Amino acid sequence: MKVVIIGGVAAGPKTASKINRLCPDAEVTIVEKGEFLSYAGCGLPYYISGVVKEQKELMATPVGTVRDSVFFQKVKNVNVLNRTEATAIDRENQTVTIRRQDGSEALLSYDKLVLATGASAVKPPIPGLELGNIFSLKGVEDAEAIKAKLAEHSAPNVVIVGGGLIGVEVAEAFVETGCRVTMVEFLPNILPILDPEMAILVEKYFNSKGVKIMTGTKVTGFGGENNIVNKVITNNGDIAVDMVVMAIGASPSTNLAVDCGIKIGPTRAIKVNAQMQTNDPDIFAVGDCAEKMNIITNEPCYIPLGSTANKEGRVAANAICGIDDQFPGVLGSTVCKIFDFSVARTGLGTQQAIDAGYDVVTCLAPAPDKAHFMPDAKPLMLKLIADRKTGKLLGAQAIGLGVADKRIDVAATAISAGMTVTQVANLDLSYAPPYAPAVDNILTAANIIRNKIAGAMEGITSKDVKAMFDAGEEFTFLDVRSPGEIEQMRIEGSLAIPLGAIRTSLDKIDKTKPVVAFCKISLRGYEAALILKQNGYKDVKVMDGGILMWPYSKIMG
Repeated sequence: MKVVIIGGVAAGPKTASKINRLCPDAEVTIVEKGEFLSYAGCGLPYYISGVVKEQKELMATPVGTVRDSVFFQKVKNVNVLNRTEATAIDRENQTVTIRRQDGSEALLSYDKLVLATGASAVKPPIPGLELGNIFSLKGVEDAEAIKAKLAEHSAPNVVIVGGGLIGVEVAEAFVETGCRVTMVEFLPNILPILDPEMAILVEKYFNSKGVKIMTGTKVTGFGGENNIVNKVITNNGDIAVDMVVMAIGASPSTNLAVDCGIKIGPTRAIKVNAQMQTNDPDIFAVGDCAEKMNIITNEPCYIPLGSTANKEGRVAANAICGIDDQFPGVLGSTVCKIFDFSVARTGLGTQQAIDAGYDVVTCLAPAPDKAHFMPDAKPLMLKLIADRKTGKLLGAQAIGLGVADKRIDVAATAISAGMTVTQVANLDLSYAPPYAPAVDNILTAANIIRNKIAGAMEGITSKDVKAMFDAGEEFTFLDVRSPGEIEQMRIEGSLAIPLGAIRTSLDKIDKTKPVVAFCKISLRGYEAALILKQNGYKDVKVMDGGILMWPYSKIMG
């Protein structure tokens, strides 16, 4: 059996390696346009910052062996044609036309063909984009060009266009190398993988690290001198700059597929079935060029991730070798590091869940990531999204200095299994003070959702509270923290009554007005709301997340 794989970064080599294990007699060839093979593209920002010292570390096995063409030939029995471009596919004759670096062409025949052509950086038609010192970060060559520029110490002012995953990860790299960084994002918030009330807290954290965030800002052009960029032109003014990184997203590389009649899905990626098969049964597509399926909605989606690419490569290899296997789809589980902050998410966001037809209930639950008395306990802000009707968990998001990934991994597992928040709340998770609170953060959050579904608590987001302030609505914003806490920090317009004094201070709280209670994390706010309801107050809500998740500027202290 002859197998040709077009693309040699992540999904392609994974497919080739698995085929070799299952069908050692198969003749497998990887065609890769670039020079480098099987490298960790997600590690490029850390190579730029110097955390990863050498380029070869991104292309090495865990024991340090570089995965080059010699490695694939000797260890994997895979023939690698790097610096070779696949230019055409003839489905009828089952051949691939390739062009070598010297310009010569040849035909490769195949029994099975795997498209692992990846994605390319989006480059919109913005005037001046061709100027020098405007980079993207799609491959090792891009990272080397950026590192070379930084080594000249001639890029003190850097603008990152785009506030998605690549943009936020590379921002840290530039700050660590001494640059002044501005991030320009067209959307209202950076990190569209997060809901707005979570994203705005990440923006505040970026500001604390010296990164200027300009959201709701459109880049309309680039200006330059001597063919080198020196300003970014936006609808909110010009920004002086020495270097620009374009990080506004990735687009699936599908030209080869389109030209030979392979079907493209609604996300503009290659349409595949659960075996990663295209409309041609002898052609498969894996990795960033292939369309995904959302596990919850069963709708097509496009979420390019190296983790997904590797799993898809395994499924395609199994199918090619006659083993029944299926790729179930994705939840978009993602985690990234921003300085000392973790940002992670899985499943649906609030608006996504609403658009999918769910009766959505959410909670915000900030708490230490381990027992509060441990000296290394760090704050973690967690959000859960669930279906009010069934109680099923739909999504989770976590940000903060604490450990986020394990909570999101628990949520991803629970969502994949179709678990309800009641089932999540009763999970038998491991506990010891150095690792987690007695009731883990995700269990606490699940219980808050349960309380909301049962009608024992009515929550309100900080965004909605701010909207009440802005609209001039009359309500009591009740801060039930201790006097010492309030002296350190308080929200302007709030009424301060410690929780222990609520029962003796009811005359200070107007029964005719709505009440929004809160504390540091709103656990005491919840208790205050229960007391008020017991005493005849009808319209009482609890501000989700408390003052820890209040992102606005009306804070005094």
